[in-house]
Amino acid sequence: MIRKLLLGFAVVLVVVVAAYVRLRHSTAPLETAYSGSRVVAVYSTSAQVREQISTVSFGERLDVLQRFQDQVKVRTPDGIVGWVAERDLLSADLWQRLKDLETKSEGMPVEARGHTRVLSNLHFGPGRDTTRVRQLNKDVRLELLTRQPAEIKPTAAAENAEQESSVPPPEGKKEDWWFVRAHTTDQGAMAGWLLGRFVELDVPQPLADYASAAGMRIVAWTELNRVNAASGKPMPQYLLVGTHGPEGQPCDFTMMRVYTWGKQRERYETAFVESNVCGKLPIARTQVPGAAGDVAFSFPDLSAGVAETRKYEMHQTIVRRLREGGAPQPRKRHH
Repeated sequence: MIRKLLLGFAVVLVVVVAAYVRLRHSTAPLETAYSGSRVVAVYSTSAQVREQISTVSFGERLDVLQRFQDQVKVRTPDGIVGWVAERDLLSADLWQRLKDLETKSEGMPVEARGHTRVLSNLHFGPGRDTTRVRQLNKDVRLELLTRQPAEIKPTAAAENAEQESSVPPPEGKKEDWWFVRAHTTDQGAMAGWLLGRFVELDVPQPLADYASAAGMRIVAWTELNRVNAASGKPMPQYLLVGTHGPEGQPCDFTMMRVYTWGKQRERYETAFVESNVCGKLPIARTQVPGAAGDVAFSFPDLSAGVAETRKYEMHQTIVRRLREGGAPQPRKRHH
């Protein structure tokens, strides 16, 4: 008799649990959201005294069940119901914008490479007051795609999250923002905008030392071609672009230098210097038809007040600007 009662109790308990689980999963969500931080804690309640019952990773889809002040009740993909901070969520619209940024980045050339200097926030647009995508750890590998100056508009959220205003710059000034493709360990490649001063450029050596000696703040570089050293090792030859002065300037770069490999001295040498440009990225590079090793490069230039394309051609170690129609201008001497 006791065994029958215990068996009946067990059956009732299973039915009740199944009904509870089915009820939890059947609650219609108000909307869909996505985890917007590397790790988001899920709590048992929205009260101050609570316990953590689960975590979700960046990008996990969540059902929004209820909102209370700055807390959101969600259901995880595993069926766990709990509360998360609203600031740790991305709406479905923002998630689609993130996917659009990733699609846009796939077709853009890489202008420079680097890594995050400190803990940094990735944004949906250039500017401190734009919505944050997520935080990036220090030393996250970056591909820099395009630059845009933005007026400095410090916000309390930005200051707390990114230390972007640890040394507040003068009002009315502009700062550099870069559209980047960040390679995270947990999410892979993702695109967004990053404050330029949080980027450490990984400039090929010894170009960084050469640029520093010339008073150039490096902005971008590209490999033009390769030549064999005396040892037979292929050595890349570079176009390096940069500028003087502070960030936030209308020109992406105002100076350019071409560094070629000198076989006699077995070191890089300055083959070409230009210091009167108002260049804009991207820099396009092409092979010269019918000339092995010769390359051409071009970029938009605003020096004349209107956008025009500047074109250059490099034959061995000689770089010349092309006039309209393709004729080369006389070589410019450098010191």
